[in-house]
Amino acid sequence: MTLPSLTVKLANPRGFCAGVERAIKIVERAIEKFGAPVYVRHEIVHNRYVVEGLEAKGAIFVEELDEVPNDVPVIFSAHGVPKSVPEAAEARKMLYVDATCPLVSKVHREAERYFKNEHHILMIGHKGHPEVIGTMGQLPEGAMTLIEDVADVEALNFPPDMPLAYTTQTTLSLDDTKDVIAALKAKYPQVSDPKKEDICYATTNRQTAVKAMAGTCDRTLVIGAPNSSNSMRLAEVSNREGTPAVLIQRASDIDWDWIGDAKTVGITAGASAPEVLVNEVIDALKTRFDIQVELVSVADEDITFKIPKVLAE
Repeated sequence: MTLPSLTVKLANPRGFCAGVERAIKIVERAIEKFGAPVYVRHEIVHNRYVVEGLEAKGAIFVEELDEVPNDVPVIFSAHGVPKSVPEAAEARKMLYVDATCPLVSKVHREAERYFKNEHHILMIGHKGHPEVIGTMGQLPEGAMTLIEDVADVEALNFPPDMPLAYTTQTTLSLDDTKDVIAALKAKYPQVSDPKKEDICYATTNRQTAVKAMAGTCDRTLVIGAPNSSNSMRLAEVSNREGTPAVLIQRASDIDWDWIGDAKTVGITAGASAPEVLVNEVIDALKTRFDIQVELVSVADEDITFKIPKVLAE
């Protein structure tokens, strides 16, 4: 039987970013150095395949420190934690390793600097996301105000001359964030910008690649977890560009009726999705189509982050 033809556009960059690679390496190295089990507070990154792979090696994932025994190492996730978490670990004399992405840590230091200079900080991000909780937890309660959208900006009622600064979650939609910042500056012209863009290079590159690819595709498959902010944003970008997109965790989630008679399908992956899942999806497509793969590349990434000294020795 002759299979129908399908062109697969593969976005580049896609998948793991430097912060995710570093966080996974920290867990693996901690297991090698200290032996299993090693506890991890929250999912180290938002991907079940990755989490289950680390569990098989000896990692135990928990929600809070009170679930961790005193005599075992604990690792904090790549999303960052409020200051109260390492303080609690120190009070219990626990050995902990902070796997917070260095680009998230940059946002933490930025917020602290503005607070020290007596600014009120406006945090643009998604309520309840671990990164937002971690960033807002760097400062005393009330020092930061969360903004999710333009409507939140309109509801602000700070004095017109109040010193203000804004910071953002690193995994936001570039377009949505641009609109929020524009509204913020229109209302409070004195608001201070971050010294350097807070939305990280990986988020920017992956969204740009989807924009470059989407216009040439009938459908877009985004490989990532439903609790992964950057993965959700990739699907939103494709939909906004006019190409229907769906988020899948792996090949078994593909809705073949949704693919339908598409001639071209785009594939990308969130920053916490490993390349093995991309290959799995391509292999699944090969069982139903005669596929031709084309790379849509907008950038090459060569960034790496060092792991903490305690594990590098």
